[in-house]
Order: sequence, then structure tokens, then C-alpha cells
Amino acid sequence: MKTRAMILAAGFGTRLRPLTLETPKPLVEVGGEPLIARTIRNLQAAGITEIVINLHHLGHRIREALGTGAQYGVELVYSEEAEILGSGGGIKLAEPHLRGGTFLVVNGDALMQPDYAELLAFHRARNALATMVLRPDEDPDKWGAIEIDADQRIRQFVKKLPPVDVPLRRLMFTGVHVLEPAVFDYLPTTFSSINEVFYPRAITEGKPIFGYVYDGYWSDVGTWEALETVRRDAALGLF
Repeated sequence: MKTRAMILAAGFGTRLRPLTLETPKPLVEVGGEPLIARTIRNLQAAGITEIVINLHHLGHRIREALGTGAQYGVELVYSEEAEILGSGGGIKLAEPHLRGGTFLVVNGDALMQPDYAELLAFHRARNALATMVLRPDEDPDKWGAIEIDADQRIRQFVKKLPPVDVPLRRLMFTGVHVLEPAVFDYLPTTFSSINEVFYPRAITEGKPIFGYVYDGYWSDVGTWEALETVRRDAALGLF
């Protein structure tokens, strides 16, 4: 069965106002193309061609810009949220489009280029229920530190779990997950964060939750400063 992907694109992009009052954050341009287009192209290059995009804030603008996905060689399906549902409720609402096999979830405003084929191989080799893409950072607590053991199993999650007596590596979450359909059983249909309602509980239950370490280019493009930086980096050909 083909691996599908979901791009989270429903958010308000409040830190980039007033730009995002008229342009949804995933359509903000970097290097001459929208952020979300780069994500779609990276997924397509890895052979992932069935993609769900959730919509809320200025969702019609995203639908108008991307259409069916034919211009990128993919098939796009849209999951409309009448009320914004967060990452937990948003993924749950898209369940009919994703259930049936392993799927990726990618933040629509994250700028990164992971090797999706290698990531999926890592996930499957460990029979993981979920794999988070993590990266080193000088201050992982700024983002909410995720800690993995020597086998890359996640053992501490934003200080929400009891301490363990093994050496751990502290990293930050990039906004990309690989998930199995059993994750849907943890998610409510109401507004929620998957990081709140799924990960702490599943890790406590002993489910196989792993962290794949990525050390390539990354930015959440969350502020004007970050946007200026990535635009400069794009002009320099750094990604």
C-alpha cells in the first residue's frame, strides 16, 4: 500500500501578521515559491504522491493555489475544518483519507529536506507506532525537549514523563512524524495537540515510539526574523 502524507496548513500564522492576514502562512514565498510547494515537491521526490492538506484560515487561498496537485505530480485531497482543530483533532478529522497504512504528517510551515525514504525505512525496521523527526539544537528546551536513549527510543517528552536511569540525548522536534493508523484511537475529534493527547500516553504505555535524528537545514519560519533568514539562505543556495 502506498504511503500517504498529511500537511498541516490550517493555522493562523499570528507571528507573521500582518502578512498572514491575507496570505496563509504555507503560501508565504521563500526562494520564489510557497513554503508548502517545497514540502510537496520533497514528498513527491520520495514517491509520496497522495497528500491530504487540512484547511481553516484562508483555506480557499491554499486550495486555489495548489488545485488538484497535478502541477506537482501528486494527488491532493483537502480536509476542511469549520473550526480549527489543532494537530490532534485535525489529523483525526482526516482519518478517512489516511487510515489503512503508514502515513507522514508534516507541518506546512516547516522548511526542511529530510530523506523521507530513509525515515520510513527507519520507522518500519523498528515496527514503530510513531517516529518523530528530531534534530540537535543549542537550546532544545526552547522548543520542548524530546529525549532518546541509545536505541533512539523516546524516553522523555517535554518533561511530562517520570525520569529514567539511562543516558539520554536531548533534541527538539522538527514538525515531521511517521504514524501508524492505531494513533487515531488516541485522538479526539475536538481541538487538541497530538503532542499532548498521544505521545505522553503512548510512551507511558510502552508503545514503540522512536526519534529519527535529522541534522540538515531546518526552520519553522515562525517569525519575521526567521523569514528574512530563510529568504537570505535561499538566495545563497543553502537549501
